[in-house]
Amino acid sequence: MKNLFFAFILLFVASMAMAQEELMKMKPEMTEIWDPEVPVITPGETTADAPSDAIVLFDGTDLGREWTNADGGEPGWTVSDECVTVKAGTGIIKTKRVFEDFQLHIEWRTPSEVKGESQGRGNSGIFLQGLYEVQVLDNYNNRTYRNGQAGSLYKQYAPLVNACKGPGEWQVYDIIYTAPRFNDDGTFFTPPTVTVLQNGVLVQNNVKLRGPTEYIGIPEYTVKPHGPKSLELQDHGNPVSYRNIWIREL
Repeated sequence: MKNLFFAFILLFVASMAMAQEELMKMKPEMTEIWDPEVPVITPGETTADAPSDAIVLFDGTDLGREWTNADGGEPGWTVSDECVTVKAGTGIIKTKRVFEDFQLHIEWRTPSEVKGESQGRGNSGIFLQGLYEVQVLDNYNNRTYRNGQAGSLYKQYAPLVNACKGPGEWQVYDIIYTAPRFNDDGTFFTPPTVTVLQNGVLVQNNVKLRGPTEYIGIPEYTVKPHGPKSLELQDHGNPVSYRNIWIREL
C-alpha cells in the first residue's frame, strides 16, 4: 500500500513538471487577440463635448428635432440662451428615439432665485427609459430625505455623497445605464444597472434597481417586461434648465 502511495506522489509530481514544461513553451502571441479591430472614434475636445459616435439630443437650438411632449406633439418647454427650461404645467418631454444601453451626458441648472425647501426646491428628474429616475434637485444647503436628493435613484438609492453646486450654477450628470433583460415570467433576468457621476464625482456605483421608480409603493410590484424606450425629462413645476444633452448607444 505504501509503495502505491509513493507511486501516486511520483506520478503527480511528474505530471506537474510536464504541465509546467508545456506552459513554458507558450508564446506571447498565443494570448493576443487582433481581430476584430477596436472601432475608432474621435473624442470631444473636452469631456463635455460629444464624441463622434454620439447622438446630440439637444444642442441649445431646435428642441423639436429630437423631443416631443407626452402625446408626441411639440414640446412646450422654453428654449432660450442655448438651454431648455421647464415650463410649468406643460408636462414631460421625451426623446423621439428609443434606447436600451447607453452613456448619457446631460447638464442641468436649478433656479438662481431660491424658492421652497426640501422637494419643492429646483425639482425635476431624468427618467431612463421613461421608468427609472435620476433625481434632479437643488440640494445645496437644502436637506431632504436621503433617497430623494440630487444624485439619487429616486426612492431606491441615496447618492454616495452630496456633490451639488449652488443655485443657478450649471451641473453635470454623466450616466452609464444598462437596460434590464427579462425572464419568461416577466421578472428581471438582469435588473437595470446605473452608474452616475455628478460634477465629475461618483455618486452611484453600478447599482441594481429594484424596479421602476415609484413615489408611493414598492418597485418590485411594478416590474413589467419592456424593450427600448425614450429618455424623459420631468416637469415638476420648477423652472429647471437643461443643456448639452448627448447620448452614446452601447
